[in-house]
Amino acid sequence: MKSPRNISSKTLKCDVAILGGGLAGGLIALALRRKRPELDVLLIEESATLGGNHIWSFFGPDVAGEHRWLVAPLVCHGWRGYDVKFPGHERGLEESYYSILSDRFDAYLREAIPAHNIVTGVRALAASQTNVVLENGARIEAGGVIDARGGGNVRHLRCGWQKFMGQMLHLSEPHGLTRPIVMDATVEQMDGYRFVYCLPVSPMEIFVEDTYYSDTSDLDTQALSARISAYADAKGWQVERVSRTETGALPVVYGGDFGGYWQSTGGDVAKAGTRAALFHGLTGYSLPDAVRLAAHIAEMPDLSGAALAEMSRKTSLDHWQADGFYRMLTKMLFKAAGPDERYRVLERFYTLPDGLIARFYAGKSTLMDKMRVLAGRPPVPIWRAIRGLFS
Repeated sequence: MKSPRNISSKTLKCDVAILGGGLAGGLIALALRRKRPELDVLLIEESATLGGNHIWSFFGPDVAGEHRWLVAPLVCHGWRGYDVKFPGHERGLEESYYSILSDRFDAYLREAIPAHNIVTGVRALAASQTNVVLENGARIEAGGVIDARGGGNVRHLRCGWQKFMGQMLHLSEPHGLTRPIVMDATVEQMDGYRFVYCLPVSPMEIFVEDTYYSDTSDLDTQALSARISAYADAKGWQVERVSRTETGALPVVYGGDFGGYWQSTGGDVAKAGTRAALFHGLTGYSLPDAVRLAAHIAEMPDLSGAALAEMSRKTSLDHWQADGFYRMLTKMLFKAAGPDERYRVLERFYTLPDGLIARFYAGKSTLMDKMRVLAGRPPVPIWRAIRGLFS
């Protein structure tokens, strides 16, 4: 086994350099390790751990059967079915649901990828298609570079925000849930569309997340923590301790300048994940696209910097164009519905067929699905829906 690579040397060489050890970058490294083990792939992450502090969840249909090999070893918890709750409607759906914890993500990547191919605790300052400069002065010469260091400049996008705080609660008595509550919108509506998300990871542990579809990205962490405590109290759960806290703000995009966003992170370098605008326009989730891109890269015969950059831009542009339907719905959600009415849009959505809902979250809505979503009486006045769409 090779020892960890000495990053203090002036020049390092590899076949592929991946910047960013989060979800997108880590999945690409795993896919290449599995499909192309002969390659020297270097995964570079500026923090001490891979994956950060996250829980990623996804529905079964979000990942195609031929790509399950990539995420199956990472899954920590799985359930058959989930529930949603709204003021005028509750429903159980039988689609499978899975969660990946970042500590498992970090551990598995370090098991699957040799230590020689992972560098943490060092920041990349600049990158081109074939070169990377690190903050310690070291230089990487690679056959190809992929930049997966998080999102670009959101000033090029027109968007609202899905912002949240989640806490892992350890209880003194069982919580009684057997499967996730993906949306509980029976809570007081404030700061946009608000719902609580619950993952019962064990009989005595539950991850509770307070989430908002808001016009702003700011988070009052003290207030959100208090609301999670109040939610647990209302359920009769006695909390002994909180073992992890996660916060975030994801852009939910309804328009903008794709070219400007792309150029904001260097236009000639291959990108992945949110840096490549590979996320669902309404949910903001990036896991399905991250899996698809990683599997595709592992099958590419040419992994040169130029080939990766060309593929990356085409994939991202195709996704941006295909995602137009979801951006339109996001625009109507934010522009046509008042902040305290937005829950009505999701409440109506969850009266639609199971298969349509599954394809929607996977970003694979058919023409008939789109017609069905838009058909019928809108949950907000039609004049406001039209005004919002054309604003």
